[in-house]
Amino acid sequence: MEIVESARPLYAILAALTGAMLVMVSGRRPDVREGWSCLASLVMFAVIVSMVPDVAPAPVGRGVTLHQTLFAILPGVSVSFRADAFSMVFALVASFLWIIAVFYSAGYMRGLKEHAQTRFNTCFALALFGAMGVAFADNLFTLYLFYEIVSVCTYPLVAHHQDEESYTGARKYIVYLTTTAKGLILPAMIAIYVLTGTLDFAHDIHSGMLPHGVHGVLATILYACCILGFAKNGVMPFHNWLPGAMVAPTPVSALLHAVAVVKVGVFCTVRVMLFTFGTDLMKLLDVGWPTAYFVSFTILAASIIALTKDNLKARLAYSTVSQLSYIILGVALLTVDGIQGGIVHIANHAFSKITLFFCAGAIYVATHKKYISQMGGLGRTMPFTFGAFAVASLSMIGAPPVAGFVTKWKLLVGAMEMPAHSLGILVVLLASTLLNVAYFAPVTYKAFFGKRPEGEVYAGIREAPLAMVAPILIAAAISVYIGIFPDSLMLFVKAVTG
Repeated sequence: MEIVESARPLYAILAALTGAMLVMVSGRRPDVREGWSCLASLVMFAVIVSMVPDVAPAPVGRGVTLHQTLFAILPGVSVSFRADAFSMVFALVASFLWIIAVFYSAGYMRGLKEHAQTRFNTCFALALFGAMGVAFADNLFTLYLFYEIVSVCTYPLVAHHQDEESYTGARKYIVYLTTTAKGLILPAMIAIYVLTGTLDFAHDIHSGMLPHGVHGVLATILYACCILGFAKNGVMPFHNWLPGAMVAPTPVSALLHAVAVVKVGVFCTVRVMLFTFGTDLMKLLDVGWPTAYFVSFTILAASIIALTKDNLKARLAYSTVSQLSYIILGVALLTVDGIQGGIVHIANHAFSKITLFFCAGAIYVATHKKYISQMGGLGRTMPFTFGAFAVASLSMIGAPPVAGFVTKWKLLVGAMEMPAHSLGILVVLLASTLLNVAYFAPVTYKAFFGKRPEGEVYAGIREAPLAMVAPILIAAAISVYIGIFPDSLMLFVKAVTG
């Protein structure tokens, strides 16, 4: 693996930080404030795209890793950044989605005449600053540092409405995430440093950081701490912060569930699984299949809970809890196709789930309706919004030709490649797919073919503002594009697995 010194990963991170500062000082001028957000998102995306020819594998690119050390704290502990194939999967998706989220947020916040829009936009940019820091982290210390930045910067977003419900949700959010990080990740990080003398990630998914002579029980405990400690990954039992955070405005929900927060959680989990422990040690410790079954409980239980929710955002929240564990499940299979399926779902889920939350927000702005039972016939009044919802739902289910089908295909093949336990994982994937159908299909059916609630005429209701509908349609279209042309992302995913 050739390593090339480059400051571009740092520039991408600083683009969001600079944007947040400019937004803060432009608060009295809304158009200027949102202009800075837009410009910062475009600059970040442009910087990340500029890295593609270097980081992309041959024959498309050079296949190198870009590296930049900011400063050292201890021998083997530094704040440093890398752009490798795995980084690029998350960075490209998150930076692009920030662009459309900026426009959507402007339409939503102005449409509802929300208060504290400057604080909202500042924290939104800071959340992307933290997410990019995680994406390009070169070691466990830098990863942990930016993971905590994301937690702190998104707290004001969850508490945005400043009422009792939002403060309760925000308190649960911050307590869950910071307690697990400090109680599990921090001790594990210290132990890994004592064992290895460094916190730098390995440069391939096989070797890992830990010496294979490390005591098996100790290594397994450290591994479990890392799976549970990154609670942003939504794995039960540390998942309850996620539905509680639904009190936030819908653009925040989209940020939490598609772009920054939960993707930071699963990205950190996968980065540590593959580049701290490595597949060789995981096979030696025999932790792959227990991890797969452990997260399978989350996949099925969260789907069952989603079935019971009439509130649309609550149903989507539990869907997120379930879908995130597909990513960890795929990696835990320890097969090439399984790992590829898990990693590509970071992108597939992001585009599809942000579409769903954008749709929920558009419905609320246009109608002030939150409950599925109130949406009978509404699809005939808002066809673009509910059409996009239907497309994104198919992706979550795993139906062709939408992005989620690529995930399910890879996971199914990966499960069949397992030397043992393949039948059990196949049953989990089939059951979860049926549950996906059970909680997504009724929403679309009721909207297009259901009866309007008694006495409801939907007078004056029309599609949400164009600033909201356009991002919805773009995200839905990209989900279809990824499903039809998966190689656009699989290029980097396949480079991770070698």
